[in-house]
Amino acid sequence: MFDKFAYRMAMALVAGFCLVMVLTATGLRAQEDAHGLINSLGQASFQQAAAIVQSLAKTGDPKVVPALQAFSDGDLYVRKSDDQVFIGKPSGDAMALVDPLTGQAEGQEAKDNLGKIKINNNLRRAVRAALGSLTLMSPDRGVRLEAAQSVIKSPSADSLEAVETAIQNEKDGEIRAVLERARAVAVLGSDRPVEDKRAAIATIRLEGGRDAIGILSSVSVDDSLKPDLTAAIAGIQEQLKFWDAVQNVWYGLSLGSVLLLAATGLAITFGVMGIINMAHGEMVMLGAYSTFMVQSVIRSSYPELFDWSLAIALPVAFIVTGAVGLVIERGVIRFLYGRPLETLLATWGISLILQQAVRSIFGPTNQEVGNPSWMSGSFDLSYLSITWNRLWIIVFSLGVFIALLLLLKRSAFGLQMRAVTQNRRMASSMGIRTPWIDAFTFALGSGIAGMAGVALSQIDNVSPNLGQSYIIDSFMVVVFGGVGNLWGTLVGAFSLGILNKFLEPYAGAVLGKILVLVLIILFIQKRPRGLFALKGRAVDA
Repeated sequence: MFDKFAYRMAMALVAGFCLVMVLTATGLRAQEDAHGLINSLGQASFQQAAAIVQSLAKTGDPKVVPALQAFSDGDLYVRKSDDQVFIGKPSGDAMALVDPLTGQAEGQEAKDNLGKIKINNNLRRAVRAALGSLTLMSPDRGVRLEAAQSVIKSPSADSLEAVETAIQNEKDGEIRAVLERARAVAVLGSDRPVEDKRAAIATIRLEGGRDAIGILSSVSVDDSLKPDLTAAIAGIQEQLKFWDAVQNVWYGLSLGSVLLLAATGLAITFGVMGIINMAHGEMVMLGAYSTFMVQSVIRSSYPELFDWSLAIALPVAFIVTGAVGLVIERGVIRFLYGRPLETLLATWGISLILQQAVRSIFGPTNQEVGNPSWMSGSFDLSYLSITWNRLWIIVFSLGVFIALLLLLKRSAFGLQMRAVTQNRRMASSMGIRTPWIDAFTFALGSGIAGMAGVALSQIDNVSPNLGQSYIIDSFMVVVFGGVGNLWGTLVGAFSLGILNKFLEPYAGAVLGKILVLVLIILFIQKRPRGLFALKGRAVDA
């Protein structure tokens, strides 16, 4: 019995040894074949090189990936003395040679003794397709996803078998969906039956997008498939028109939220005090510079708090700009009530002073204000790309609007402010100190403008001219919505934002703004008090 066991063990060892030898020989032979194919690139024409690249892809050996990548990058060289091909890296006056399969250093060679293997765009596409098929089975998720996307960009019937194998083994849903699209693209360029190609067209149409139109427009199909191709392209175009409209609405809401932030404070001061404050834009600018100063302190002393920098900057900006607004009202504007032209000129002069003061302190160039991690990046909603900073600004602007409504409706200060807006003399006779209501209203409007500057610092350049970009649009929002009416400001801001974004593709940015201004003028001719009329001192006058 022992002899039989020993005999079986001996036979198993012999079989295992033979298997190892066979696998080793097979691996060596495969490596020699790959080496031979790579070396043949040195003397091949472009057409022959394309066939060699396909042969390398069919080996399925991931070791050829660096060689193909070097070929695509133009880093493959042939040694003239023995026609051996290497990856070349510049090393002074010579070239450092690397084995294209093993990655081992092979010494240096004078540049004159080497010939660079040329490549054109068609070859690069063939290489991308080969790299895609070779990396579809990689254990690295990112590599597999990139490989599937490269097959879509460089469709080839030769990669079809590898893609179908990858689909069967792929467990990741996102990568599998990309692979299905890659398979459909590859099928269109293959000799598969008509029904398979019709199904591939349906798959690409279902995926949609501008890339799909490019793919369907570039393929050559039988006459029997041309109606399907035309219908698929038309369907995708209709789908894109809808999503373009949705994108314009999103951009309009984004612009409208900016206008709402910039115009809310102006609506309060204009409605209560009847003042055309040309320095309102500079309050926005001071809020942005307050954010810059807060971030500068945090970067130098408390870097771990950077993600909280905007939360810290909001009250700082409100207090700074509110204090500046209070000083302006008490020092200049209170002496000019009832003289709108003088008020306009005085606030315009103040705006120039503030701009020059900021230029003298911080310089005329843009200042860097960073995005916290939670406001960086974007996400896709079908074909709609939404950036986090824009989304948070919309949420913030609506939050400020709701807080201001609560202040006006539920607080004693809000009640007094509304009383002064509706009938100043009656409010004064009831014991309300209207001069101080004016002062604190102006400070509140300036503080809200400063908070708008904090938000704008995340999407615009922080410079002394920041406020000038929004002051005219803010006045248009206030006049269009109804002087002193917050709901009118909300509707006006988002309406003008969306209208601007729908006009820009057809008329351009400048002409679009001119058209909006003309439409507002025509609207004011019909409704002089705006969308939501509010009785107040400025209107009664």
